[in-house]
Amino acid sequence: MPTNSHRIRIVDAFTDRPFAGNPAGVLLLDAFPDDAWLQHVAKEVNHAETAFAHRLPEGGDADWALRWFTPATEVDMCGHATLATAHVLHTTGAARAATPDTAPGPIRFATRSGILTATAHEDGSLTLDFPTATLVATEAPDGVTEALGAEPLSVYDTGRLIGDLLVEVADEKTVRALTPDHKALIHHSERGVIATARAEDPSLGYDFVSRCFFPRVGIDEDPVTGSAHTALAPFWSERLGRTDLTGLQASHRTGLVRTRLSGDRTLLTGHAVTVIEGELLA
Repeated sequence: MPTNSHRIRIVDAFTDRPFAGNPAGVLLLDAFPDDAWLQHVAKEVNHAETAFAHRLPEGGDADWALRWFTPATEVDMCGHATLATAHVLHTTGAARAATPDTAPGPIRFATRSGILTATAHEDGSLTLDFPTATLVATEAPDGVTEALGAEPLSVYDTGRLIGDLLVEVADEKTVRALTPDHKALIHHSERGVIATARAEDPSLGYDFVSRCFFPRVGIDEDPVTGSAHTALAPFWSERLGRTDLTGLQASHRTGLVRTRLSGDRTLLTGHAVTVIEGELLA
């Protein structure tokens, strides 16, 4: 167990204002301590994910090693905590190259999902480069209608990458009104269920809505899920005929994710705000 204190930050991701979007814990470390300590910290922080990162030696394929933990387990991919980590690296100056006069380029993270990058823009937003999920149409599993509380229009398996069931429902009002049986949802996918529908009024600034339920990994409802948009982007791009879209995740906190399909990659763009900074003494 570490004996020194560490700076810990809580960052609201996929939002440009505090107390919205998805909060993530972020710790920059010298190296990864044992897994039990990482899991204890994530449980103590008690947000959907806590990100742990440490710098890697220069000259490799990545600049930082990055891991994500929910309060219950380590996960293979997390968009909002990656955005939060990139935000911390840029706002603290830790992203800057070893040569002080060199402008920082994209940050490369070594993760369970391969090399992921984050690029900062002049308006303060950040773009993540993630692999696109593979969508395979499937029949609605027995009981999913009752567990979700809505009749599916279509159902897709998102594959091993994120392990979700993508469920299209009738309209935006249906997505917003969902009150699922979280215990029952545990049985219908490897990670969780994404419910989505076309935006009722695209003039409001978004093209589709979603909500994400992940009780299997200890998160009944995730406020804003970057990784889910690697499946939502190809799903809605095919239907709407555009590669650039904006999704609204209609949780109680809400958040906006701008998406762009680029070959087999999905670019996810959003803002982040640091709301808490302090010392972890354990």
